[in-house]
Amino acid sequence: MVTDIKDTARAVDAAAVMRLLPARPRLLALGEPTHGEDALLDLRNELFRQLVEEEGYRTIGIESDCLMGLVVDDYVTSGAGTLDEAMEHGFSHGWGTSASNRELVRWMRAYNDGRPASDRLRFAGFDGPLETAGAGSPRQALTALHGHLAARVDADLLPCAAGTLDRLLGADDRWTDPAAMMDPSRSVGQSAEAGRLRLLADDLVALLDAHMPHLLTETSRDDWDRARLYGRTATGLLRYHHWMADTSPARMTRMVGLRDQMMAHNILAFAERGPALLHAHNTHLQREKSTIRMGGAPLEWWSAGALVSARLGAEYAFVATALGTIRHQGVDTPAPDTVEGLLYALPEDRYVIDAPRLATALGDSRPVPRVSPWFGYAPLDPAHLAAGDGFVFVKDVPRA
Repeated sequence: MVTDIKDTARAVDAAAVMRLLPARPRLLALGEPTHGEDALLDLRNELFRQLVEEEGYRTIGIESDCLMGLVVDDYVTSGAGTLDEAMEHGFSHGWGTSASNRELVRWMRAYNDGRPASDRLRFAGFDGPLETAGAGSPRQALTALHGHLAARVDADLLPCAAGTLDRLLGADDRWTDPAAMMDPSRSVGQSAEAGRLRLLADDLVALLDAHMPHLLTETSRDDWDRARLYGRTATGLLRYHHWMADTSPARMTRMVGLRDQMMAHNILAFAERGPALLHAHNTHLQREKSTIRMGGAPLEWWSAGALVSARLGAEYAFVATALGTIRHQGVDTPAPDTVEGLLYALPEDRYVIDAPRLATALGDSRPVPRVSPWFGYAPLDPAHLAAGDGFVFVKDVPRA
């Protein structure tokens, strides 16, 4: 059996990943089974460099706040600010402290130095302004969108004045109260003010779309794309807050689904620029339904990857990452009857695996699912093998 698996495995590099696919995809999604491990981010960085140099990729998108990511993009494309500022203000989830993320940003800035704008690398966060413990205020996105339009269209066309938005938004801590994640009564998402803001946000986005020809002559394509991002984020956040205030049994399912829907819309937007590498948790990028237990209840929803794949078809490719051990987190040598255990018996440290070929090689002798002793690591689901384009296996993840 190990010999059969070896026939499906190659050393990890961009060329090996591309050989899994019939053609270069517009979006190549590289998943990870856990967050916060620089060894996996180093692998991502290595693959991105090769994709840039060998395959013409020019954008990387990661599972981080889409608005904060604008700070990083400004730095890598034009040198705005400093590297320290980009790391402090350009990442959510605390990922600006990662040495591997810092190296990615440093390398992108160095690569772009002196290059024409059309050949520069771009950085994007594609998550919403959302954390596990709560959601951001819609203030930044709403006011930025209003300001973009107020400077370029007739004031009579605006659905409201900036002061109206400020009054309806109120204090930001009304929106960011972490208690609202588990207690809908603490959310302002279904208040009269929030309902009015949803209508105004919709009108602002409609106005942006209706005046696209004029706005593109008044500003750059990048500014237009940024205004669209503000619109998507404002409407998405207000919708998310609405469901945070809901008391029905579908509340959490709606919320996790809306988060991935926001991700999908952001991914599709920057895919318009050309080929991009995506990096996020496997559950956000896979084609199958994603599942999780939250508050003791099982949740199922369609991931961002599933939504994007349904839209783009063969232009979307998904390569998961599986791993053997994270000993510093209590994840030890996998059992031999799991996918990870079969791969752990191979001699090398890293492989690119042809997932459909591996599924065929396994035949009727399906591995059992691996059980993780640590909540932060999600093992590969053997039932998903045939649906993926491939996966990367990393034998041992060392402490950073």
